Amino acid sequence: MGTRTADETEATTSGAEAPEVAEPGQANGTGTEADEAAGAKDDQETAAAVTGEGAEPDRPGGEKGPFGVGQGAGALVSAALGLVSLSGSWIGTVAGAREQLVGQLRTSTSASVATQIKEVYGDAWHTTALWGGLFALAALVVGVVVLARPAFGAPGRAQAPWVKSAAWAGVVLGVVGLLLAVLKYTDALLGLPSA
Repeated sequence: MGTRTADETEATTSGAEAPEVAEPGQANGTGTEADEAAGAKDDQETAAAVTGEGAEPDRPGGEKGPFGVGQGAGALVSAALGLVSLSGSWIGTVAGAREQLVGQLRTSTSASVATQIKEVYGDAWHTTALWGGLFALAALVVGVVVLARPAFGAPGRAQAPWVKSAAWAGVVLGVVGLLLAVLKYTDALLGLPSA
């Protein structure tokens, strides 16, 4: 009972040498620095609350959390539809191939070359242009709805800049795709060769 191990002796010695905890405002300065740091943190939190930075936005119903997820998705969908209208879609390719097959079946071998070109290739080209125009119109409508949404939402709630950028990209791609579709459909751009 009277014997102590070396570990217990070191633990007792190190416990005795532990520095005293400084009270706030003591002369050694550690309390003052801690008080200043806490005050600065409170000032930053107050400034963030006033400016709205770093705070979670309010959703309807008083709930906290992210908002604008639907607007962001709509903006991305608009941009994707605009790209599809320019590059072509699977459904447009299939519809064009179907129209080409129908033209081959309906056109007799004794028909003139101009009639064969129109029935076999012209109608397929117009069908592809029509589907491209439909995708472009969808991109344009979705982009405009996303851009107009804040006007009908809660006042004072701004859209994220990337949402606006993606929606504008969808609108621009939709306008370009719609213009190209109209030019292709009317044979003003890459019209059928004359026989």
